[in-house]
Amino acid sequence: MSVVTTSVRLSSTDGISLTALRRYFAVIIPANLVWEFAHMPLYTIWNEGTWGEIVFAAVHCTGGDILIAMSALMLALMLSGRGWPLVASTRRSVTVLTVVFGLGHTLFSEWLNIVIRAAWAYSDLMPIIPVLDAGLSPVLQWIVVPLVAFWWAVWPFSTERDV
Repeated sequence: MSVVTTSVRLSSTDGISLTALRRYFAVIIPANLVWEFAHMPLYTIWNEGTWGEIVFAAVHCTGGDILIAMSALMLALMLSGRGWPLVASTRRSVTVLTVVFGLGHTLFSEWLNIVIRAAWAYSDLMPIIPVLDAGLSPVLQWIVVPLVAFWWAVWPFSTERDV
């Protein structure tokens, strides 16, 4: 077995920062858990389910949120992440793509699980976005939580390196 070497040189902007990834998930995980519990009264399970079912649903949905966040971020990084988070234009494109992918998945999932599968339902308290026919809370979740997570993740990298 031989070892093949290449003469590819990587600059400091070719890779991505594991520190930024860790900071991103340090916000995404607890923030989604808190959001899931906070908006539980907007779903019928709040009035119809047992406390055990409510806790299970919130923890289960948080697990899904983590997978969505991870998938959306990784897809965004693969498409436009060169130098993330060191390069300002890359920070912006990765943030926008991640939010768009996460939001797209959420809108599809809400439609699939409410309209098609009837796996869950909104209570009368859930504000509905008319054109999308989706709940306001899950839509805001996939805008607010990732934006806060990105702010925290890239903050140490964004003060002096804006290119």
